[in-house]
Amino acid sequence: MRHARNGRKLNRDSAHRKALLGHLVCSLIEHGRIRTTVSKAKEARPLAEKMVTLGKRGDLAARRQALARLRSKEAVHTLFSDIAPRFAERQGGYTRVVRLGPRNGDAAEMAYLEFVE
Repeated sequence: MRHARNGRKLNRDSAHRKALLGHLVCSLIEHGRIRTTVSKAKEARPLAEKMVTLGKRGDLAARRQALARLRSKEAVHTLFSDIAPRFAERQGGYTRVVRLGPRNGDAAEMAYLEFVE
């Protein structure tokens, strides 16, 4: 039984799942909004919130932690220079999941994961 087990496996092993979530958050940082399944959006949301919090800290250690997770210098630069200052006054809740309905083909529930404001 899965009592008190956090997170979804998303039918992937741990390395694949970690890479997938990192790439989703990179795309979110680059584009401001991504269209994905509800399960993936719900899993990527906490990581995106943590990355914005690191961007708000703004020091070298936070930048290195973000780079280790996102693996994209451009995304980390955008995060620290553009996105984090936008949320300087906000105490949390930087992203939202907007449901779109089923996808044609396999009827998977789709959603937008986007930054607020």
